[in-house]
Amino acid sequence: MAGAIAASADGFLTRLQAGRLPAALTETTLADARMTVRDLAALFESQLTSRRLDLEARRLGAEKRGFYSIGSSGHEGNAAVARAFRIDDLAFLHYRSGAFYVERASKLPGETPIWNMALSFVAAAEDPISGGRHKVIGSKSLFIPPQTSTIASHLPKAMGAAFSIALSRTHKRPNPELPRDSVVLCSFGDASANHSTAVGAINAAAHTGYRGLPLPLVFVCEDNGIGISVRTPEGWIAANYGARAGLRYISGDGRDAVDAMRAARAAERCARGARAPVFLHLRTVRLMGHAGSDVESTYRERAEIEKEADQDPLLHTARRLIEEGAMSIEDIEALYADIGARVFRAMEQATTRPKLTSASEVTASLLPPSRPRRAMRPGRLTANAPDDARAKSEPQHMSRLISLALAEQLERDQNVVVFGEDVAKKGGVYGATTRLQPKFGPSRVFDTILDEQSILGMAIGLGHNGYIPVPEIQFLAYVHNAEDQLRGEAASLAFFSKGQYANPMVVRIAGLAYQKGFGGHFHNDNSVAIFRDIPGVILACPSSGSEAVKMMREAFRLAREEGRVVIFLEPIALYPIKDLHTEGDGLMTAVFNEIDGKADFETVNQIGEGKDLAIITYGNGAYLSQRAAQALKEQGVSTRIIDLRWLTPLPIDAMIDAIGQCKNVLIVDECRKSGSLSEEIIAQIIDRGVSYNLSRVTGVDTYIPLGPAADTVLVSETDIIDAALTLMGKTKKRAAE
Repeated sequence: MAGAIAASADGFLTRLQAGRLPAALTETTLADARMTVRDLAALFESQLTSRRLDLEARRLGAEKRGFYSIGSSGHEGNAAVARAFRIDDLAFLHYRSGAFYVERASKLPGETPIWNMALSFVAAAEDPISGGRHKVIGSKSLFIPPQTSTIASHLPKAMGAAFSIALSRTHKRPNPELPRDSVVLCSFGDASANHSTAVGAINAAAHTGYRGLPLPLVFVCEDNGIGISVRTPEGWIAANYGARAGLRYISGDGRDAVDAMRAARAAERCARGARAPVFLHLRTVRLMGHAGSDVESTYRERAEIEKEADQDPLLHTARRLIEEGAMSIEDIEALYADIGARVFRAMEQATTRPKLTSASEVTASLLPPSRPRRAMRPGRLTANAPDDARAKSEPQHMSRLISLALAEQLERDQNVVVFGEDVAKKGGVYGATTRLQPKFGPSRVFDTILDEQSILGMAIGLGHNGYIPVPEIQFLAYVHNAEDQLRGEAASLAFFSKGQYANPMVVRIAGLAYQKGFGGHFHNDNSVAIFRDIPGVILACPSSGSEAVKMMREAFRLAREEGRVVIFLEPIALYPIKDLHTEGDGLMTAVFNEIDGKADFETVNQIGEGKDLAIITYGNGAYLSQRAAQALKEQGVSTRIIDLRWLTPLPIDAMIDAIGQCKNVLIVDECRKSGSLSEEIIAQIIDRGVSYNLSRVTGVDTYIPLGPAADTVLVSETDIIDAALTLMGKTKKRAAE
């Protein structure tokens, strides 16, 4: 009885039984779509299954036994897209893709889409994709990574994945994770097409296509004409994307499965055959409102709602099958009831399955499990590759050492690729990628468009295909334009896929303060709070060139072996520094060939063995603290400096071990006082019940001004010295003394 009540909610059965079948929307024939009646009947079963899943999930939600939110009703035409493409065509799907998932699952023997979806709807721990962490559509075996995005943040990584396929062909990589003739699909709604993330990703794809570069990508815009309650202007999507340079536009009617198939096959030929980016525009309808809690009648007239329901894709497929003589109304009614019964039973059984019941169970997939990586293949050098032998044997400052460390990784592993704004011929704004492109070629080291969302999205997509991407964000503050690519996409993937997927990458970011002559929040930013709030992300910050080399080796190990997202924050002000205390001492330089090993994750770098004062710091703070330590020595204070290296997660145990018997602890935090590392360090020390004579010195809570005024809001050597002496109850000796 409950199943019958749910089945009446969408009006399909009522209209079918009354013979209220809609008129044909297109003149497309089965032959035009290269389909048989059997194909259409199979599609219809996937469409019906998706609908019954929607209805039963709504019922469970109303009964407070399920956690369903957004359904696929009205979008069942996307089953045709699934049928037109291969199983191994990677598909980043939006939340109205139930029919796509069911249809693709029908191609792989042993798949149980009804049971899998039921487990997802009730947040059961046995849900095979998310393990009860979210209602998502996904499957490792079906090449459908789970998506939690309700907007369009998955478009940049789809673009990156498609680019990786083309790149993999260029590199002739054996056994790539994505077949070299595969295509990437990405679906989204008409309202999401207006989001800056979508606009940026589509622009990046069009830019690539315009340059004649291969990009086997299909954007599938399922246009139902409304975003929650806000209408999309009629014709807007076609007007905006119908004639974009570098982008093939193909339209179809998603309400008519046959016409949707025709359009999808055309898109498939273009993307796979011509390896060109495609914008597939499918007209759809949205039935039963935006989500389970949405009362559509509060913002749409009843007549409009009924008019939409009259164009139900299920009614159009039913009409086609009846016209072809393949099924009768009674046959369809019986099939609908049979599927409904199967879905009902699965849903009821799913509600009895265990849920996640502890924090440890929830967080078990936060970090991807270690997995065997492919054997590294040495990277090929170009015919006239520059020789770094001399550079490796002479003292170098940080930016040059970083370049040599990147070259080391590029040479060790062909899967490493470096990209970003100005990283190629120019060698980076600060020279940190100098000579890399001449040595490894434009397919391993290349420039991107000026769009951080696209840069980080490309990294995620490359990671899906077995690459170790090294994107560069030119300045720390620029990452704010694209932070959700890290927070909502890269870092969350392992969590929402039970560790089945990971996004290994080493994101290089030039940042922090102390740049002379720079002001404003874009080029002289001293806040890292954005990264410390992202579960699972690792934040590394070297304090010298030699540390940068050792930490970079470990960062690549973490990405390669553990699938981790590593943010490698490089202090711009230290890039060119050669001397520490006096001109010509060269203490901030190092010889690459003499830098052995790596700086293990969760370790610290202890400088000095002083017993009076322990200074905890990082980045520029380590440089300033070493200079201050010399002055403190003249004041009779012996210091040890604890350079943290790894800022997220903080290496607290190693830090406390390094403090040793020191009772006086000064935290030198170059970032702002609020939301800073020093706050967490103090909290962690208190949590562990360790007692120190404790103080901190930090930057001021402000943006950084231009010129000498910057010195008034940043930590200085004098600040460190004064804070240390105050902490120890000493006064600074006068110069005359």
